[in-house]
Amino acid sequence: MSLVPAVLAGERLALARLLSQIENDTPAGRAALNELFSHTGRAHLVGVTGAPGTGKSSLVNQLARWYRRPPEGQPARTVAIVAVDPSSPFSGGAILGDRVRMRDLAGDPGVFIRSMAARGSLGGLAAATASMVQVFDAAGFEVILIETVGAGQAEVDIARLAHTTLVVEAPGLGDDIQAIKAGILEIADILVVNKADRPGVENTERALRGMLQLAHPGPRLFSHHGSLMEDQATPPPAQDAPLWLPPILRTVSTEGAGIPELATAIARHHEHLRASGDWERRERARLHAELEALLRERLVARWRETITASRFEETIDRLVARQVSPHQAVAALLDGGSPL
Repeated sequence: MSLVPAVLAGERLALARLLSQIENDTPAGRAALNELFSHTGRAHLVGVTGAPGTGKSSLVNQLARWYRRPPEGQPARTVAIVAVDPSSPFSGGAILGDRVRMRDLAGDPGVFIRSMAARGSLGGLAAATASMVQVFDAAGFEVILIETVGAGQAEVDIARLAHTTLVVEAPGLGDDIQAIKAGILEIADILVVNKADRPGVENTERALRGMLQLAHPGPRLFSHHGSLMEDQATPPPAQDAPLWLPPILRTVSTEGAGIPELATAIARHHEHLRASGDWERRERARLHAELEALLRERLVARWRETITASRFEETIDRLVARQVSPHQAVAALLDGGSPL
C-alpha cells in the first residue's frame, strides 16, 4: 500500500517509513517520489556546512528552536532536519551524534529529525539526501535544515541543493583562511563565526571580511564532481537586480546568542532570492544537477548489467599490472567488454 496519502496528511510514522524506503532505494520509495514530486517546491532549503568542530549541530538545534518558538507576533514554522552523519567503519550506519545534541527538540510535532549515514559519499551529502528533502517538502515542512558531515574541501556540494547556504567557521581551529583554501567561501550566502566567545574571533572575522572584499560578484556556481558548473539555460539576473553580499554574523550556539540575528539574515536572503529571481535560477540549476546525477547512476547500473563480474575484475588486474591505462580500460569496457 502506498504511503503517499498518509505522508501528505502529515502522519509521522508513514513519513519515517517512507524515508527508510528512500534511503534504501527501494522500488516503493522511487514510486512514492514520483507521486510526491508535484507537491514539492515550497520549502526553504537551508544548508549548514563547515569544518568539523565549528558547532554546526548545535547551531542547527538553536535555529530549529527559534523557528518553533519565534518572538511574539511571528508565526511558528515547521522544521525538518536532515543530518548527514559520518558512517560507522564497522556497521556502515550513521553514528547519530546529531540526535544526541538535538534531544531538546524531541516531542515537538512540528520538528522531524532524520540522521543518515554518508556511506562514503563525497561532499558530506549522502546520495539520498535530495530525495529525502523532496519528501519533507511534500509533507509540508516550511524550513528544511540540511547539515553536512563537515568533510572539508568537497563541502561545496551543498550549494547545488540548498537555497541558502550557511558556512560556519570558529576561532581557534588553526588556519584562519582554511575555509578559503577549502573553496567553500565561494558558495556562502551567510558566513557564521560560531563559538564567538572564544579568543581570536576578531582575527577570524577580519580574515573572512578581507576575502569577501576581494571577491568579485558573478553568477552562482555549483560544485559538480570537483568542478564548478553553471546552468547555462537559466536566464542571467537583470542588470538592476540587487546584489547579495554575504553578511558575517557572530553566534554562540550553546547559549543561543546571535540566533535571532541569524534567523533574520536567513529571512532576508529568502526575500532577496524571490525579489531578484534567483530562487527560480537556483531551483533550475539544482534540478539540473539532480537529473545529471540520476542519469549517471542509472546509466552505470545499466552498463554493469551488460558486463560480467569476472570481466570487470580481469580489467582491474590488468590495470594493477600496468598493462593498460585507465582510459584504455574504460574504452574497452564501454565497447561491450571487448578484450583489451
